[in-house]
Amino acid sequence: MDFEKVLREKIEKTEKIVCGYLPGEEGFAKELAQAMRYAMQAGGKRLRPLILGASYEMFGGEGRVAEPFMAALEMIHTHSLIHDDLPALDDDGYRRGRKATHVVFGEAMGILSGDALLNYAYEVALHSFDLTEDGGETSRVILSLQILAAKTGLYGMLGGQSVDVGCEGQAIDGEILEGIYLRKTAALLEAAFMIGAVLAGASAGQVRAMEQAGRKIGLAFQIQDDILDVTGSMEELGKPIHSDERNEKTTYVALYGMEEAVSQVEKLSGEALEIFKSMGQEEAFLPRLAQWLVTRKK
Repeated sequence: MDFEKVLREKIEKTEKIVCGYLPGEEGFAKELAQAMRYAMQAGGKRLRPLILGASYEMFGGEGRVAEPFMAALEMIHTHSLIHDDLPALDDDGYRRGRKATHVVFGEAMGILSGDALLNYAYEVALHSFDLTEDGGETSRVILSLQILAAKTGLYGMLGGQSVDVGCEGQAIDGEILEGIYLRKTAALLEAAFMIGAVLAGASAGQVRAMEQAGRKIGLAFQIQDDILDVTGSMEELGKPIHSDERNEKTTYVALYGMEEAVSQVEKLSGEALEIFKSMGQEEAFLPRLAQWLVTRKK
């Protein structure tokens, strides 16, 4: 497999799917739609929909039933980025190499566009019911919606963000830090791994294995992000570097040091690969994608 070529092709396909579900810049709430589209079209690697689509394919999924969930997951992720950049949170002026949504449209519209994307994500995900072909697929969509809601809400991403914000300026231990990472970052990645498998008809045991793989990749991904915040540049990352230090946030690098952070990324990604091997899928595109994510330089 020419991984780089396949990756480029899948990113292009994913981009079309995601953008195809965006609202038009028209109607009564035209400015809100413009802000939503501005944030969604800022680029990015489309990691979560990529993973969801790759998971769906890995378990033999065919058809388009996964596409609304791919778009929805990216909308939820983008909502979190819009709100992260707000003055009340990280107060970052740039995202993905250009001005943050709240800088362009104002703080109030930044808040509202994030809220609108979170809600619109579920409107889009519900379109999967229109693409089902039998009762079995319908039940899979219902389970996928439950996973999406659980991994996004109080006990998932939003719960993790709340603790992350509440701990700014405070010394926290490794247990709390891991709890934040598991929810704020890993939860949506777990959702991507799981939902693709569910929609393709994977067994309950396989879905649990995918959740574990997503958790390990999610933790490794966030630790790598901590590493890049220290070693990267704004040109590479498309956002201000040393943001965590400026906001007095404890990171894995700050708590354990760079050497241990690099070692932990390798350990977690290795454990995730073993999960794929146990399912006989180590040569599939998804494990290659997961490894690429945690060794990225930007």
